[in-house]
Amino acid sequence: MIKAVLFDFGQTLVDSANGFRTAEKEAQTRIFSDVSLTSWKNFLSNYRRIRKEFHSRSQFSRKSIWQELYFYYCLAPDLTRLETWENEYWETVKAHTTLFPEAERVLETLTAHYQLALITNTQGQQAGKTHRINEFSNLERFFKVIIVAGEGGVPPKPDRVPFRLCLEKLGIVPDEAVYVGDDWRIDICGAKDVGIQPIWLQHHSVNRNWPSVETSVPIITSLDRLLDLEHVLS
Repeated sequence: MIKAVLFDFGQTLVDSANGFRTAEKEAQTRIFSDVSLTSWKNFLSNYRRIRKEFHSRSQFSRKSIWQELYFYYCLAPDLTRLETWENEYWETVKAHTTLFPEAERVLETLTAHYQLALITNTQGQQAGKTHRINEFSNLERFFKVIIVAGEGGVPPKPDRVPFRLCLEKLGIVPDEAVYVGDDWRIDICGAKDVGIQPIWLQHHSVNRNWPSVETSVPIITSLDRLLDLEHVLS
């Protein structure tokens, strides 16, 4: 019997796609100009490669990604300036982040029937900077447990620890929960590895190339589908 619905945050409850696109473009333009390169195509290829390498290790610090990029070009960056750029990056993402239209209504309905919890990865910012969930107090109130993995000694998803910690705090076992997320590796594979039933959200409003994988994991295109959870899981 399902007793709890666990959620990811970014691109699951909120849409930050435009924010990330804008913030990434600003960062790329700044660094390209600063390192005085001539080939934008080659620079962008290296930028994306390094970013992908960091993300594959669940490392999301923009400062660290950019520092590695400077090192690739045999340059020593101004770390204070990278921190400033990183803060501005996340302010841009935050400014362009909006709730999925159905999110609050769905959470309000679900909370009458299930325990709700949030497991999200840290943004990788310097100590003292808070996760974007803190900007959405209207969402925070629905969650009995909020785990920001990557902070406080808790490793980031897809590690098993944040999932297990959440279950422990809720007082339930894996087969009493479902986990709703958008990222195949971090969310879906991470939840399955702990024994939690994942539900893969591929929101219809998000313009994205979803991984092409063969899977029996339920796929939904709107959070509204969770209102008939038994049907989704059948």
